[in-house]
Amino acid sequence: MLLLELMSTEKTVEDIEKPYQDNTALRMDDTRKTRLTFEQLSKLRKLSDLKSTEYQESIKEIRRQFAPAPAAQ
Repeated sequence: MLLLELMSTEKTVEDIEKPYQDNTALRMDDTRKTRLTFEQLSKLRKLSDLKSTEYQESIKEIRRQFAPAPAAQ
């Protein structure tokens, strides 16, 4: 790590310490397979859980909106 990287305001400490979050484009000669960390897998699982919960809530709201009107007495 360079001293200038520590003093740079563009990158935070988290960006410097987590090189696996490098989003550079892959080239044709780069044949290495990327590996997911447990932190990345945890984020993906949480996002999946959140999306499924939001989907279920939207389905409930749609069913409520399009339900037949209650019979008038």
